[in-house]
Amino acid sequence: MAGGEGSRLRPLTSNRPKPMVPICNRPIMEHIVALLAKHGCDEIISTLYYLGDEISSHFADGFDFGVKMHYSAETAPLGTAGSVKKAEAFLCDGTFVIVSGDALTDCDLTKAIEFHRSRSSLATLILHHVRTPLDFGVVVTDETGRITRFVEQPNWSEVISDTVNTGMYILEPEVLSFMDRDQVYDWSGDIFPRLLELNLPMYGYIMDGYWADVGSLSQYREAQRDFLDGKIRLEIDGSEERPGIYIGPNCSIDPAANLIAPVCIGRNCKIKAGAKIGPHTIIGDNSFIEAGALIERSVLWDSVYVGPDVGIHASTVCSRATIKRESVLNEDVVIGERSLIDVGSNIRPRIKIWPDKVVERGSTVTMSLVWGSNWRGSLFRELGVAGLSNIEITPDFACRLGSAYGSCLPAGCRVVTSRDNTRSSRMIKRALIASLLSVGCNVFDMRSAAVPIARHFIKNSGAHGAINVRKLPGNARVTIMELFDAEGVYIPRRLERKVETAFYREDFKRTDSDDLGQIDFVSRAVEEYQADFYRLLPRTSGKRLRVVCDYGYSAYGAIYPAMLDRLGIDSISLNAFSDAKRSPRSQEDIEHHVRDLARIVGTLGYDMGCLITDEGERLTVVTDRGQQLQGNTLLAVLGSLIAQQNSGVKIALPITAPSRLEEALSDYGAQIVRTKADVRALMSATSEDGVMLAGDERGGFIFPELHRGFDAAFSFAKLLSLVQSSHLSLSEVASEVPVFQLAYSTVHVAWNKKGAVMRKLSEANPAEASIEMLDGVKFIFDDSWVLVLPDALEPTFHVYAESPLEASSQNLVNDYAARITAFAAAVEN
Repeated sequence: MAGGEGSRLRPLTSNRPKPMVPICNRPIMEHIVALLAKHGCDEIISTLYYLGDEISSHFADGFDFGVKMHYSAETAPLGTAGSVKKAEAFLCDGTFVIVSGDALTDCDLTKAIEFHRSRSSLATLILHHVRTPLDFGVVVTDETGRITRFVEQPNWSEVISDTVNTGMYILEPEVLSFMDRDQVYDWSGDIFPRLLELNLPMYGYIMDGYWADVGSLSQYREAQRDFLDGKIRLEIDGSEERPGIYIGPNCSIDPAANLIAPVCIGRNCKIKAGAKIGPHTIIGDNSFIEAGALIERSVLWDSVYVGPDVGIHASTVCSRATIKRESVLNEDVVIGERSLIDVGSNIRPRIKIWPDKVVERGSTVTMSLVWGSNWRGSLFRELGVAGLSNIEITPDFACRLGSAYGSCLPAGCRVVTSRDNTRSSRMIKRALIASLLSVGCNVFDMRSAAVPIARHFIKNSGAHGAINVRKLPGNARVTIMELFDAEGVYIPRRLERKVETAFYREDFKRTDSDDLGQIDFVSRAVEEYQADFYRLLPRTSGKRLRVVCDYGYSAYGAIYPAMLDRLGIDSISLNAFSDAKRSPRSQEDIEHHVRDLARIVGTLGYDMGCLITDEGERLTVVTDRGQQLQGNTLLAVLGSLIAQQNSGVKIALPITAPSRLEEALSDYGAQIVRTKADVRALMSATSEDGVMLAGDERGGFIFPELHRGFDAAFSFAKLLSLVQSSHLSLSEVASEVPVFQLAYSTVHVAWNKKGAVMRKLSEANPAEASIEMLDGVKFIFDDSWVLVLPDALEPTFHVYAESPLEASSQNLVNDYAARITAFAAAVEN
C-alpha cells in the first residue's frame, strides 16, 4: 500500500510520496520490496495515489529488484481496504500479503505465512509489542492467537494491551467479497470488525524483530538511528570500511576527515579535510562536504552541498539543498529540497524550511518558512552573477541567464564571450554560448583570455555586450559570470533589472531555426591589445630597468615578457604558465607570493618586482629595497607620478581613500573626483573628460585611454615609464608619499535592522561633525573622519576611519562599531 500523502512528514513529502523517502540512502519501499523478495513474494501489486508516478517510474516492472511489479492507481482515496479491492484482479489466485509501503520492518514473513496457514485463518494480522500504544490500534488475542477485540488509538484508560496492529496482513481472497468496488473502506475501521462480528477465523501473529511506523519527523530520524545501530536486520548499502563506517563506491574522503561511527555515506561523495561526520549520520549520494563542517546525528539526502565550517546538528536536509559556509542548523531542523541556506545563517531548533526556499545570508530564522520563494533580493552581486561552481552555477542556470541577457539585446547583435582556463568556466561558457545562439545573438568567442584583454577587444569590436566567466577573485569554489556593455564595463543597473526579470519569468525570445546566431572565433585580440599598448607607452630612453614579474599563473605570462622587452625593460618571469587553479586568490596566498618576490628582487639587486592577480586585473609591487607597495600606498605612488608629469590631471578615488592621499595629489595639481566605494562607480567615473587614472585600495588601476577596466599589466608598464622619466628609484618615489593612518572593521547586523541603524546613526550626529552621504554616512571632524558603509550583499556594516595617529583611527572605528552594535540591539525584531 503506497498511496498515502505522508502529511506528517512534510516538508520531506512535499515533492515525493512517503514510500520514496529514504532510509539509509534507499527509499523505505525499496527496503520493503527487498524483504518481500527475500521471503518468496516475487509478484508485487502497488496501490498508488499521491505522486504515484514517482513510485512506478522508480520500480518500473521490478526486474532490477528481482520481482514483478504491477500498479493500481486511484483517482480518489479509497481507504486502506478500498484500494486493495480496486486491485482485486491481481489477487484472485490465493493467499496474499499486505504490507505498508511506508513502514520499516525486518519481519519474518515466512513464519507469519506459516502461522496463517496452520490456523486456516481468513485474515491474519501481524502484531508487535510497543512501549506507547496510544497512536496505534490495540489488538487483543486469546491463547491460540485468535483475535477477540480491537481498540483503535486508545487513551491510557483504554490501554488493555501493548500489542498493536502493524498494518501488515495475510489474507485470503474471500475477504474481498465483503467490499463493493470503488467504495471507501478501512481494514481496521470496517472490514476486521465485520469479520469479528461474524466470528470468522481471524488471528494475530506477534512478530519478532523490528517494526517502526515512520509517521513523523522524529520517528523518521529515530528509524535511521536504529538502522545504523544494527537493530534492523536489513542490508546497509556500501562497504563497511571499519566497524560502523559504511562507504559507497567512488567516494573521495580525505584522510584528515573525522568519521565517527556509526556513519553511512552514499556513492560519489566528497568529504574534505577537517570535516567531522557522525555519529548517527547518513549522507546521500553525490554530496559534497567542505573542510571544517560538523555533521552529527543528522540525515542528508542526495546531492547536498555543505560549505566550510557549517554545523548541522540532529537535522534533516533534503536533496539538492545547499548549506553555505558558517551556517548552523540546530536540533530537529528540516531543510526542503533545492533550498539554499546562505552564508552565516542560523536556523533555530524545530524550524522547517519548505522546498525551493532561500534564506538570506546572515539570517536568524525563528519561524518555519512555508509560503513564498523568499529569493535573494537580486540575482546580480557586486560584479555579476556568482555562485558555487556546478552547485549553484550549473549549465542549466547558465542557459537561463544567457537567454535572459540575449533577450534584452537587439535581435542579431554580437556578443563577446570569454573565460579563464578552468574546466568549470569552459563548461559554463559553452552553455552561455548555446543559449545566446538560441535567442538569435551572434557570438564572438575569445576562448580563454585575460580580463583586460577581453575588455579591450569588446571596446573595439563593435559588439553590443559580452559575458566573461571566471573563478571569483578570492574564492576558487565560486564561479562568477560578468556581463559587460559595449565599452567593456559592467552593464548598468537598469539593464541588470531587465535581465533579472526575464530570468525569473523565463521570458525568453525564441528565434526561428533559420535565424539562429552564429559563432565566430576571435583571432587577433592579443595583437590588437599590444598595438594600443605600444602606442600609449612608447619606448623611453634612460636607464634600462630590470624587473621580476610574478604572473600568478595568469595568461599574461605568455605575452608580457616580450612586451616589456619592446619597451626596453629586462625581466625575469615567475609562475608564467596559465593555471587558474593555482592562481593566488586568498590574502594569505598573495602575501606568500609577495614575500617570495621581495626576496628575489633583493637578492638579484633588481629595480622592482610585480605580482599580477585576479586574471590580470590587480597589481602588487615591491621596490628595489623589498618594500611592498599595496593598496593606497601604491595608488599614492602611481598617482603622484602622474600628477607631477601631467598638470591638472583628473584622478578618480573611492570615498574610502585617505584624505591625506587626496591632499597630496592636490598639492601636485591633480583634480580629485570622489566616487562611491564600489567598482562600478569607479569605472563610471572614467567616462568623465580629463580623468587619466582611477584606482582603489586593492591594487586596481584604470587607464581609460586603453580601456575602462582594471589592467595590471598596463599599470605596471605605466609605472615603469613614469619611474624612468622621474630619474628616481621606486623606493625614492615611495619615500615621498605620506603614511596613511587608516583603521577598518566590520560589524554584523541583521538584515531587518540595517535601515534602522543607519537612521539612528544619522540622528545621533555629533555637533562638531559634518555629514557627507555620497556612499553610506561619512562623519567629518577637524582632522579626522569615520565612514559607516552598509554592505549591499551581506548583513554587515563596514567602518573606516582616518586620523593623524593610527591609535586615534582605531579608537574611532571601535567607537562607531560599538554604536552600531548598541543601535542594533535597541531595534525590535
